[in-house]
Amino acid sequence: MDFKSAKELLDLCEENQLPISEVMRQRECLLGETPRDAVDHRMAKAWEIMHASATQPLKKPIKSMGGLIGGEAKKLETHYNKKKNICGDVLQKAMTYAMAVLEVNASMGLIVAAPTAGSAGVVPGMMLALQECYRISDQRIVDALFNAGAVGYLAMRNATVAGAVGGCQAEVGIASAMAASAAVELMGGNPQQCLDAASTVLMNMLGLVCDPVGGLVEYPCQNRNAAGVANALIAAELSLSGIRQLIPFDQMLDAMYAVGKRLPAELRETALGGCAATPAACAATPAACAACGLCSGN
Repeated sequence: MDFKSAKELLDLCEENQLPISEVMRQRECLLGETPRDAVDHRMAKAWEIMHASATQPLKKPIKSMGGLIGGEAKKLETHYNKKKNICGDVLQKAMTYAMAVLEVNASMGLIVAAPTAGSAGVVPGMMLALQECYRISDQRIVDALFNAGAVGYLAMRNATVAGAVGGCQAEVGIASAMAASAAVELMGGNPQQCLDAASTVLMNMLGLVCDPVGGLVEYPCQNRNAAGVANALIAAELSLSGIRQLIPFDQMLDAMYAVGKRLPAELRETALGGCAATPAACAATPAACAACGLCSGN
């Protein structure tokens, strides 16, 4: 039940009449020589940690180690509770939870890298929002996480999930592709629709740079997790409506990887370009920027 590409994954789904989540679960059991119950238990534990990290800052806002973020998720929740939000329930909740996870991460709390720490809010944000709005059981969420894991595995095997290699398109982009695919399966979509959604996400986020202010995985990372959830929801909605994706996920992964390798070093997690090199960002992180020296002339 192993696969090395999205095409092979789709072939396995079709041949065995299984969803992506079940093919991935069986792969984990086979290659890890692990009983199904143990594999499920580990994924359930991951979901438990995701849930906690997405909700903890709403009870007690957390200031980041670098001091750049903290309390944003609570502000979003308060805005929603005042009925002043302009986003729908799913998107509003997903944004809130995604930003909350980044607060936990930036304060050295416990998170699940999905696929990385800097993009850890997208998958749990999406899953928790859908669970609350559609009354989805924890077991179905665990199933969906196997689906997300399959997309993440393909990205790690055939491209990259590292901002230092491929920019933020490889971090928040892949996280959003994972979330979109999982959401489509949760809402009744077939395997082709799942991977169409994942491909659409990467298309929409192609070229996104990685430019952490002060070299810290805080800002603009937190905002981009919220944007990533929105992108994932859009892609899932398009796919579920029957809109096909022209470019297969395998080819979109190749395109993302090629674009990432062509990004200049300044835009790949070095904090030497993009948002990180603006005067306001340098003023917010004087110690880091004094060592860099790029903004000394501003």
